[in-house]
Amino acid sequence: MRVAPRSLLGQLALLILTAFIAAQTLSFWLFADERGAAIRAAQRAETLERATAVASAIDAAPIASRDNILAAVNSRMARFSFETAPLVAADRADAALGISEVGLRATEVTISPHDGQPVNPPAALVWLHDRMRAAGVAPVELQVSVPLADGNWLNVSAQFQRPGIQAPPAVLGAMLVSLALLMAALWVGLRRITRPLRLLAQAADSFGIDAPAPEMPRHGPREVRMLADALGRMHARLTEMVGDRTRMLAALGHDLRSPITALRIRAEMVEDDETRERMVATLDEMQEMVESTLAYARGVSTDQPMERMDLGALVTELAAELSEAAPPITVENSGPVLVALRRTAMRRALRNLMENAQRYGGNVHVVVQQMDGIAQVSIADQGPGIPEKELETVFNPFTRLESSRSRETGGIGLGLPIARAIFRAHGGDVTLSNRSAGGLNARVTMPAAQEG
Repeated sequence: MRVAPRSLLGQLALLILTAFIAAQTLSFWLFADERGAAIRAAQRAETLERATAVASAIDAAPIASRDNILAAVNSRMARFSFETAPLVAADRADAALGISEVGLRATEVTISPHDGQPVNPPAALVWLHDRMRAAGVAPVELQVSVPLADGNWLNVSAQFQRPGIQAPPAVLGAMLVSLALLMAALWVGLRRITRPLRLLAQAADSFGIDAPAPEMPRHGPREVRMLADALGRMHARLTEMVGDRTRMLAALGHDLRSPITALRIRAEMVEDDETRERMVATLDEMQEMVESTLAYARGVSTDQPMERMDLGALVTELAAELSEAAPPITVENSGPVLVALRRTAMRRALRNLMENAQRYGGNVHVVVQQMDGIAQVSIADQGPGIPEKELETVFNPFTRLESSRSRETGGIGLGLPIARAIFRAHGGDVTLSNRSAGGLNARVTMPAAQEG
């Protein structure tokens, strides 16, 4: 299943939204990192001050009161005890903790969040372990040993857990307001770009080879106005180029008529009947090719004036004419479908399609309707259809699926190219598709005339 591509507005909005979320996530991560380090430093300083204060209180209190002091200061996260030996050996004391008291020793040990036991990381991951501990990510245990006046030690073990991630309402509110303002500014800015681009695309779709260039949007950024001017110049060049080609084909086809006529006269003078018939048949085929080439040239000619007509009425008129000597053609017309067209050229194009449907399919059904400012003509038959790979090839000049080359079974292969050239000269097109129920469907689309 093919997914329709997103619009420019949607793509840029998604890109900027993704960048905004990534930037806010990074900022929040940095904020949490700094916050965790600050909280861990505050916990460490508080524990060291508390251990020093308890040691001073113990030194000043009677020996009988020491157990009561320990019971009062112990908590779930911090444990105080008297020991004859220090918990922190002299070689394990961490000078980086910024301890100023003489004799006090302290170090930090990473512990497991599951059982509270010390963790010894591999040598290759020591740097990561130290970084996580400094940022307050890994749970640690601060071990402190304070010397007492009687020669014993006050040992302290305080566990520091990772602080919870908190987002103050003010921070979340500021993020949401920033996002809303950013998306609003983005929407307004991109609308100034995408709306003229959309109008340019619609104008480009309505280009006709022999029709004046549609009005281009002149608002929006300077680059959009430059693109509109470039499209206008391109339309003028294409019109001039196609006009030159059309005049050349018309002149060439006209000039070929005289020598073909002279050859036909000479052929009639040949005495041998078989030779004369072959020569005349060849000249007839050449004459038909010339006439078809002239028809192809006239199909995109600008000599005929544009008329505002009801396309449904034109199709109904053609169907009635063609039904007199061939299988009947039924027409379903939903109402007046006004189109600016050149009557003679449009009749030729529609006749080519409807005659093909009669010749190869029979039971032709034509539907004329208008949808979203587009006039549509659907010509469906019940014939054998066309191989999928040939649906576009048949629009090439002198291309025929019937290989006998007999003029009685399909002409010389210019009918469909002439039809497509005429429709495209009117700013439209024709496409072929095989019907699921069997047969071929020719779909013609053209811009409908504006009301009024």
